[in-house]
Amino acid sequence: MSDLVAALDIGTNSFHLVVAKPVPGGFEVVTREKDVVRLGHGGGDMKELSDEAIARGLKSLARMAEIAESHDAEVRAVATSAVREARNRSDFIKQVRKATGIEIEVVSGVEEARLIHLGVLNAIGIHDQAMFVCDIGGGSTEVVVGIDDEVLFARSFKLGAVRLTDRFFSTTALHPSAIPSCRSFIRSTLSVVAPEVLELGFEAVATSSGTAESIARMILKSRGSSEPKSMNRFEFSADEVRSVVAAMQSAPTIGERVERFGLEPNRADIILAGALILEGIVDVFGLTSLMFSDYALREGLLLDTLRREGFIEADVEHDAARRSVQQLADRCDDRPEHSQHVAELATGMFDELEDSLDLEPEWRRYLDFASLLANVGVVVSHAKHHLHSYYLIRNSELMGLTDREVEIIAQVARYHRKSVPKAEHAEFSALSSSDQRIVRSLAGILRIAIGLDRTYDARVKSTSIKVTDNELVITAKPRGKKNDVSLNLYAANERKGLLAEVSKRKVKLNEA
Repeated sequence: MSDLVAALDIGTNSFHLVVAKPVPGGFEVVTREKDVVRLGHGGGDMKELSDEAIARGLKSLARMAEIAESHDAEVRAVATSAVREARNRSDFIKQVRKATGIEIEVVSGVEEARLIHLGVLNAIGIHDQAMFVCDIGGGSTEVVVGIDDEVLFARSFKLGAVRLTDRFFSTTALHPSAIPSCRSFIRSTLSVVAPEVLELGFEAVATSSGTAESIARMILKSRGSSEPKSMNRFEFSADEVRSVVAAMQSAPTIGERVERFGLEPNRADIILAGALILEGIVDVFGLTSLMFSDYALREGLLLDTLRREGFIEADVEHDAARRSVQQLADRCDDRPEHSQHVAELATGMFDELEDSLDLEPEWRRYLDFASLLANVGVVVSHAKHHLHSYYLIRNSELMGLTDREVEIIAQVARYHRKSVPKAEHAEFSALSSSDQRIVRSLAGILRIAIGLDRTYDARVKSTSIKVTDNELVITAKPRGKKNDVSLNLYAANERKGLLAEVSKRKVKLNEA
């Protein structure tokens, strides 16, 4: 079996596939593919994917799936703003799954920003300074400030080269007010966060994306410099960005831009909007120079996937998902020690039940996070706090997790008490049957783990489980001989019904 991994970036303007093999500390690219698809073009400010765009997308993805399959590479695919914002995104995802077998993860804007930062960080190699990163895509622009793997600030803006071209530059002739209107819109959008970013501060600046590369190459050409083998870490000034915008204002048609700047037609039509975005970033955030990164979202996705799969050892301190989960717990949970112990009990039970209940290894992480976050809803109100926990988890921008994973974690946390999952619950019924099984299985374990710490003092140290064809016998081990665990066993017995349903066995609890 091949160890090759494929990362697929389903963007608003273009699709990118990278197939790579793991090497110590990173990866080695085997092949790259790119298609300009314009998935977000002509969709009414990207509120809906048009039939034509979907057809283009399916054709491209079928080809990329074949390439990945030819290398026997497992594909991890993420979709960004065009799919994220579309009302008919689920239809597109289903059609892709049926036609190609590719499962698409729709990432949030903040998660997109984190993956971009991870890719840029590994291309630029500045780990000991605060770095400002901006990436101009077709549908959105991401701005990140981070030190090493830690993201200090991340925001996604609905500013993209395709989006703003459709809005301000859709006619053949350049309207006199188009550039000033676009420029004002960009600045007003970005200026909202400028104080926060400037207060954080940064020492290095990097930019990525096709727009940034095109601008960097135009600057290189204007200097009369020879073409390098790689544009990675190419530095240019804010004044040079402004000069590019001025030059493009004097070349208002696509044909003139192709001729004067050597751009491809499918880049020449959107480059003015993209350059105005970069100019706006330079001005609003007071940048004086920038460095181009050859890595962006797709490489960040590749690195993240290799870490998940265990090909690259990830430092726990650099686990973005765990860090963001812990930050939410720290803000909202009034008894974090209880939640931490519940997580230990729950994951311990998971390990013993994994084979007999046919649980997948990656589900352990969902259970761990749901255990840590089950009680965050108490910050709103103790009454119905399980429902508040669902809302807080679902609406917090947890990094390092896909939208689907956040939903699963939120639902497991939601069902830690009171009602068990039911078909009449809208959020639960919206899950696929396989994801419903995950939620039921993990919630069944979590409910018992919470019962076993009913006294909130970790007096049940651990559990052992004996599994037969008809029974699950869970034995609670007290912490010290004098600890009375009768209340804990009673509470766990009250909550054992869901695990009994999931396991199709009687569940018994006793004391060691």
